[in-house]
Amino acid sequence: MKKLSTYPILLFLYSAAALFVLSYCKNDKLQPVSEDLGSVKKEILKTNSQFEKQINELISLISGNSDEKVLQGKFEDMRKTYKTMEWAVEYFLPHSARFINGPALPEIEMDEHTEIEPEGLQVLEEMLYPYDRENKDEVIRFLKKLINKSNTIETNFQVITIGKDQVFDAVRQEVFRVSSLGISGFDTPVSGTFLQEIPYSLEGVTQTLRLISTDQSRQRSLKVIIAEISSAIEIVKKNTNKNTFDYVNFIPDHLNKITSLLLEFKKQEKIPDVEVTTALNKDATTFFVRNAFNPNAFTPGKEFAFSEAKAALGQQLFNDKILSNNNNRSCATCHIPEKAFTDGLAKSMSLVNSELARNSPSLNYAGFQHGQFWDMRKDDLEGQSSDVISNKEEMHGDLTVILGKINQNKEYQAAFQKIYQSQKTEVWQLQNVLASYIRSLARFSSDFDEYMRGNKSAMTENQKKGFNLFVGKAQCAICHFIPLFNGTVPPAFKKTEQEVLGIAVDGENKAADRDPGRGKFHETVLSLQNSFKTPTLRNISKTGPYMHNGGYKTLKEVMNFYNKGGGKGLGFTIKNQTLSNAPLQLTEEETGNIIDFMKALNDKQ
Repeated sequence: MKKLSTYPILLFLYSAAALFVLSYCKNDKLQPVSEDLGSVKKEILKTNSQFEKQINELISLISGNSDEKVLQGKFEDMRKTYKTMEWAVEYFLPHSARFINGPALPEIEMDEHTEIEPEGLQVLEEMLYPYDRENKDEVIRFLKKLINKSNTIETNFQVITIGKDQVFDAVRQEVFRVSSLGISGFDTPVSGTFLQEIPYSLEGVTQTLRLISTDQSRQRSLKVIIAEISSAIEIVKKNTNKNTFDYVNFIPDHLNKITSLLLEFKKQEKIPDVEVTTALNKDATTFFVRNAFNPNAFTPGKEFAFSEAKAALGQQLFNDKILSNNNNRSCATCHIPEKAFTDGLAKSMSLVNSELARNSPSLNYAGFQHGQFWDMRKDDLEGQSSDVISNKEEMHGDLTVILGKINQNKEYQAAFQKIYQSQKTEVWQLQNVLASYIRSLARFSSDFDEYMRGNKSAMTENQKKGFNLFVGKAQCAICHFIPLFNGTVPPAFKKTEQEVLGIAVDGENKAADRDPGRGKFHETVLSLQNSFKTPTLRNISKTGPYMHNGGYKTLKEVMNFYNKGGGKGLGFTIKNQTLSNAPLQLTEEETGNIIDFMKALNDKQ
């Protein structure tokens, strides 16, 4: 049987403290709401019935030894049907959704150090493209598991109560899902049929908006948004070639317009907000407007909420050597603002001027990640700050001693008292102000952002070509998700990915790097060995050298590594590589264009 290891994304389940949830829990149980939209549920159940019918038809075709093309055609029909109800399943039944259309890699229960067998449409895709009849029984086994998930959809939507606010929130998330995951081919890494599926996702949105509209004869905003969705669908249908599609204009000219119009529809329908904290602000018209993201969605709790006062105090302490043991090093020593808060070295230097194990990561946009450090050993920035301060090789500070210094400093003491309304500074408060400063380091002021906001002169022609390659042929956006360009998965932004790339010791690509990464903390979990967090590409041209080991001096060396298919493509033995080992076949010119595009991700000062 073909090994299910070529998909370039690895998903994880995190503890409740690391997640901000909607009105469901892991078991897909929903809290009651004040109204029930029976017509919407009826349509979901109807679509799901068609989905199950198609699954059974594919089982019959496989049992009858049908031709590979016939099987693939039926499978693609199944996926399109699922896409029309994806908005509902992903929102109301997220745990089931993971096993219907999640990556073809094991789900990992971090606390138990165990792996759960992957299943669903992406597993089936790997088995059908190409199809080997020797795998016939296995394909049927996974199809039957998919029928069980279809039954879960039916059972849940027959009994749950869903409100108009939830349904609107769900369809809004679906358009943002299309704008990030859908448009990059996140869930069709082998077949590459994602552009063919986008119309079905958008049609599911249109259908649902019609059902929740109170008075369609007077609903101008509904007519406008349906017209815009129809226009977007026509554009996609005209070109479904992922290598030539014009992503750089489709997003601002169509998808951004749809997400903006959705808020007009919401206002006219007088739909209230769902009362939960989410990463994407409820009033964000697009991914790219200023202040689209809420940093509080990534904090450990309400008392850690971001404020400008906390960030200002954190900046003072970030640059103060008071945090180190001998007052000879500050956070800014290894995180230099002009270098996008890196140090420009292959590997950071210890207090005794010897090389540390890894490259100093950028702190820009670090606030939008669930997992800090290359190996993600800390859940949040609060934990990250104390880990660095107390590390004997980095700052060798003692938090108790540092608090004593702070409490003796009248300026610092007054600032902490004003913010936290407490007489004595506590460890968590010190951690929080440092974390708050780092959370303020997300500017969203790049040329790319300006382009997505409508300024069509903000990027050069080569940069536009580079973005189209980045999303299409090079498949970079499958791991570096738009718009954060890191591994935090949109549109809910509840989890942050890490990858096994098969990195070499250096840009010569002659020997594999043996750093266990997160595997150090989960030695019995094969999938985590040599895995590392997917960092942001924003300000990437300022943060060289690259990778966790700093072994790649230039972006050209990095692109060469990816172009050859990662470690496996280079001939290294990497059993659990998550990056596809298929060569990208990028030309020198195309590689140059992608690098030019990445320069458009630099924030303006």
